[in-house]
Amino acid sequence: MTANKKKKSVQDLLNEANSQIETISIEKALHFSKNEDYVFVDLRDIRELKKSGKIPKSFSCPRGMLEFWIDTESPYHKEIFNQEKTFVFYCASGWRSALSTKTASEMGLENVCHIEGGFNSWIKNGGEVENLD
Repeated sequence: MTANKKKKSVQDLLNEANSQIETISIEKALHFSKNEDYVFVDLRDIRELKKSGKIPKSFSCPRGMLEFWIDTESPYHKEIFNQEKTFVFYCASGWRSALSTKTASEMGLENVCHIEGGFNSWIKNGGEVENLD
């Protein structure tokens, strides 16, 4: 058995994604959250949502399902991704959302971005939080 001969590190993947996608500031995110032309997509898993809540009206899409829910030919496709809106991805700190934004763009979603600093930054800057019951 051979050892893992890493070709790209997580940091390499993040640097590549961040060089190709739009990252929005927390100030823009707070402003856009009130606009119906923006769909906020929470990529965190259900345990994270239950523990810390989410951005109000955001759509929960666990990171592991993103590609399946975007693809119109997938049996798991979600119609929310067929809207002509801007999709704002976020996770806890902005790493999963950077990779997800790149993936969504490669899959054909044209208006995609992610929040710099993720949900942690949202909280730190006084963003509203919707708690799960």
